[in-house]
Amino acid sequence: MNTIKIKFLLPALFGITVLILIVQGALGMRSVAQIETQADTIGRRMERALLIGSMLLVLSIELLNSAVEAVIERYGPEHHELAGRAKDMGSAAVFVLMLNVLLVWGAILGSRYL
Repeated sequence: MNTIKIKFLLPALFGITVLILIVQGALGMRSVAQIETQADTIGRRMERALLIGSMLLVLSIELLNSAVEAVIERYGPEHHELAGRAKDMGSAAVFVLMLNVLLVWGAILGSRYL
């Protein structure tokens, strides 16, 4: 139980990411639900799966990035080039998936509103 609290409370970026994705998910699901029709239930389910799946993918990669950073910090505070590159790559992976979330959400919700 304590490890779950630590994973959600310690990394500030992960907490902010979770908050943003919860708000985005609530607003997005509400807007999708408002404009859906009964005739398009399969497409609607696929859209919801893509919307939710893209956000869950960001959360999982953020957890992996936090794990990499924790392992690197475990070995000491001194700077090492490979440790810096590993942290940068983990952050870049999270950033790319955030762009993917924007792309998926923009494509799905943009097609409905435009």
